[in-house]
Amino acid sequence: MIYCVEDDENIRELLVYTLVNTGFAARGFADGKDFFTALEKTDEKPELVLLDIMLPGEDGLSILKKIKNIPVILLTAKGTEYDKVMGLDAGADDYITKPFGMMELVARIKTVLRRTKTAEKDETFSLGNVTMSLNSHSVLVNNNPVEITVKEFELLHVLMQNAGFVLSRDHLLEKIWGYEHGAETRTVDVHIRTLRQKIENGGAPSGMIETVRGIGYRIRKPAGGNKT
Repeated sequence: MIYCVEDDENIRELLVYTLVNTGFAARGFADGKDFFTALEKTDEKPELVLLDIMLPGEDGLSILKKIKNIPVILLTAKGTEYDKVMGLDAGADDYITKPFGMMELVARIKTVLRRTKTAEKDETFSLGNVTMSLNSHSVLVNNNPVEITVKEFELLHVLMQNAGFVLSRDHLLEKIWGYEHGAETRTVDVHIRTLRQKIENGGAPSGMIETVRGIGYRIRKPAGGNKT
């Protein structure tokens, strides 16, 4: 099921129609209030949310910050790099600027779902006092939960998988966001900064995620740390 939060009735109906006719189940909502009401009334979360930024009442970015563990693609007429970084930093998985083609949107949806599909087998990674579970999509620091966004979780996963190795910004951008080399690497920097702050505030060693100047980032292996 895909939820579409869009106040323009014509666009909302077109989104739902296109999704249904390409094999998805879909529901449309005119604002955040109706969207959250629907979430509360069902035990089954949507696979993905298409979220307009310019909405009546509560705007899309505020709504985005309340959505936990559900992939989100932002839909908006705002197309500056600053707007994109703001949306991605708030936890969006992708960003598409209006006007857009329906088939492009469907392709983006399939890409995001493919990347964020829940692992069938529970897999846990641990480095020092930081532990993450792919199945429960959770991160613990000193056995205490740390709330991070979907994109931050994927970023931490890739870094922990490659602990001790330097990963370039281009590599991380392509691996996690699916963008080609040379795209907006600022997105990676923003997510690294917020991820670093969150795990260090939770008690992870200072500098555990290292910046390698001119290249990219590396997660340092703490003394005695294990990866499983």
